[in-house]
Amino acid sequence: MGALPARGVAAERVLGEVRELRGLDRPTHGGRLFAYVYDPGVAGLDELAAAAYAESAHVNGLDPTAFPSLLTMENALVGAAARVLGGGPGTSAPEVVGSVTSGGTESLILAVKAARDARPEIATPRIVVPASAHAAFAKAAHYLRVKIDSVPIDPETLRPAVADVAAAIGPETVLVVCSAPSYAHGVIDPVTQIAEVAAAAGVRCHVDACFGGWTLPYLRRLGEPVPAFDFAVPGVTSISVDLHKYAYAPKGVSVLLHRDPALRAPQYFAYADWPGYTMINPVISSTRSGGPIAAAYATLRHLGDDGYLELTRRTRDAARVLADAVRGVDGLRLITEPESTVVCFTSTDSGPDLFVLVDELAARGWHTQPQLTYAGLPRSVHLTVTAAVAPRAAEFAADLAEAVAAAGVAGPVTLPPELLALAGALSPEALTAELVASLAAGLGLGTVGGPDSGAGGGLPERMAPVNTLLDAAPPALRERLLVEFVSLLQRPSY
Repeated sequence: MGALPARGVAAERVLGEVRELRGLDRPTHGGRLFAYVYDPGVAGLDELAAAAYAESAHVNGLDPTAFPSLLTMENALVGAAARVLGGGPGTSAPEVVGSVTSGGTESLILAVKAARDARPEIATPRIVVPASAHAAFAKAAHYLRVKIDSVPIDPETLRPAVADVAAAIGPETVLVVCSAPSYAHGVIDPVTQIAEVAAAAGVRCHVDACFGGWTLPYLRRLGEPVPAFDFAVPGVTSISVDLHKYAYAPKGVSVLLHRDPALRAPQYFAYADWPGYTMINPVISSTRSGGPIAAAYATLRHLGDDGYLELTRRTRDAARVLADAVRGVDGLRLITEPESTVVCFTSTDSGPDLFVLVDELAARGWHTQPQLTYAGLPRSVHLTVTAAVAPRAAEFAADLAEAVAAAGVAGPVTLPPELLALAGALSPEALTAELVASLAAGLGLGTVGGPDSGAGGGLPERMAPVNTLLDAAPPALRERLLVEFVSLLQRPSY
């Protein structure tokens, strides 16, 4: 089935094809997918967002003077995010400005760019980043040719030590990073203390609140002990928050905020030395569809402050039920007590193989996110909890106990010793596409990406063997394995 047939296809048939393909995907609604999507479980919200998206899908954000509707909505979204995160009139950060981006990764890249370009005299700019910070900072450093100084996290608190952050700051440091909360474990870094040491060194401090920044202020209003992390903290110079996460807007909309316009200025790119129009962009993209911005605007207007408070309450309560479920199952333990909207757990010495458990949960309709071992931290299972989980939380608790029992009966994954030895000894440079294809076949991945793989790409129903192999490989080899594997998947359909 090609995308460009010789003759055009009727609209209803095309939509039917799209719906058939969507049937291969994991469910985006119903509270059974604990990663990638954010579902509030609010009736009619999808239809409202889709209608708003359609109204502005062909509006181009390249020139705000040509499409003032988009400029108005973008400014409204930035203002809303600033108010939620401690900025705006009547606060200690009254001049907060910002930009709407396509997602958290773009927001973080731009935060690094602004910090780098604000210090043009530094030949080799560096950023200080906790090991628990989002991988998008590594992507930003790679794209922008910035060096990363990684600060380890305590295996018990899952946070960086402030003294270690301070020690990592040097004369070439242009940005210090902290998370509120970190994605993997959902814990909030000591933002107040990190921002203080950054300010003392004359360095910007960015708070990555992409993941949970929209819920933490509401959790605080519900009486939860949320530490200071936003613009109320002196020394915090920028914050990112994704509206397509807990603001429940469709993908992809994020907001990057700066404490004042001077801090944002280096974020812009302008170019006039060519015969065409003068290009000026606040974000990475030039042409931008107005659809996501309009959909986010409609979502925020419809849900309102009171709606977000109630959705946060449901989410918090669901996270408590899930955490209690983990505590109640022999063989599992929480990595940390939930501080936000994440439940993260691992297996005890006598517990099940976590990768087998993930497959058993998937067989029961629950799609969780396995996390591999890292620097002394055990493999774990990550649950991003949303409001839609609340009605199903008790059901998950029952299925979790059943899945643990089934995983115990199945036993751990055992890979051939030679395969494990290869994963531990093979260098990334020695890995070839042919070797990856052979490994994929040995793991039951079929003709991945090949002409006979079908719409499912030859993926197996159970991923425990794949995750076990990746877990045995060092990070650099994991990266190369996955690059080659995804390359096999992404083959054109002619």
